[in-house]
Amino acid sequence: ELAAAREKGVPVIAEVELAFRHLRGRVAAVTGTKGKSTTTAALGAMLREAGLDARVGGNIGAPLVGLVEGSTDASVFAVEVSSFQLEGTVRFRPHVAVWLNLSPDHLDRHPTLEAYVAAKARVFANQEASDWAVVNADDPVVLDEARAARARRLLFRATGEPLSEGDGAFFEGGLARLRRNGRDETLFRRDEVVLPGAHLAGDLLAAAACARLPGAPADAIARAVRGFQGVPHVLELVATIDGVEWYDDSKATNVEAARRSLEAFDRPVLVVLGGRWKGGDFGELAPELQRHGRRVLAIGEARGRVAAALAGIVPVDPCGSLREAAERARAEARPGDVVLLAPACSSFDMFADYADRGRQWKAEVRRLAEAGRG
Repeated sequence: ELAAAREKGVPVIAEVELAFRHLRGRVAAVTGTKGKSTTTAALGAMLREAGLDARVGGNIGAPLVGLVEGSTDASVFAVEVSSFQLEGTVRFRPHVAVWLNLSPDHLDRHPTLEAYVAAKARVFANQEASDWAVVNADDPVVLDEARAARARRLLFRATGEPLSEGDGAFFEGGLARLRRNGRDETLFRRDEVVLPGAHLAGDLLAAAACARLPGAPADAIARAVRGFQGVPHVLELVATIDGVEWYDDSKATNVEAARRSLEAFDRPVLVVLGGRWKGGDFGELAPELQRHGRRVLAIGEARGRVAAALAGIVPVDPCGSLREAAERARAEARPGDVVLLAPACSSFDMFADYADRGRQWKAEVRRLAEAGRG
């Protein structure tokens, strides 16, 4: 139907494009390979804590068209946007555009990595000099694409040394700091972040910088950080069974996301990997698995590919189902270990979507917890 429409010259646009043409207020759009949902949800929480009419949706939760009704000039939309959505935009112009990071993903859909980058870069395409481009100072591809944007740039750096000059957000001395127009301020304390992993703290840093641009005060941002529990299926602690912590990171649908998940822990990890492969090299997980991997439970269509890449690094058990993976992990895990679902693949070989995969994983973990209590 879409191909036929295009052949007849009928415009085909993304849902976020349709919504943008009818909403009132300002849009903060968040894209990136990893961290979009956490950043968008945290941004919405910060804006709401500041008393603003904040509406959160797009590629997370409600479609953007469902948030348009009743919007006013005072409304602020925190919108997660994927490459699929951005490639169908025409006029979409966020007042604040956030590009978190870039690594190979969705190469089963985009013909090349360059096409994937070009789709992401559309988040800046219609911005003007009065808008903001918030970009990762440590990602050379993102930085390079942002240089072509007409918007003002605000950098953020989640790890390493603080930004030495220019406007931006960074961690310094355990504090999340923001520098604008030569003035520094504290946004929140790093030890008040309850989520595991440096990458999630970095997502909150990016969200906090964005929240300040529409006027959310720093004290409201700090309150939101203290109360922010994350989003479902993103490094979500499901249960602790006999001293073993079980996590659901079903949203880790590419290799880089899975690497960040593994990096979040300094304890032995048994990780469930696999699903429908969509590009990327599982061998890139080897350094983290060498550091503290105990075992890989390989599932789905990609389990042979997982085993071929990692069997020489840690033991790899091919599993025919998520239940089998959970049961093998239960048998092998020791007190102090982590069992982590971080598939590095899409879910469509075995599940309706990543959320369905996460729900089924949590159901299996809770079943094991109940059996242990019994």
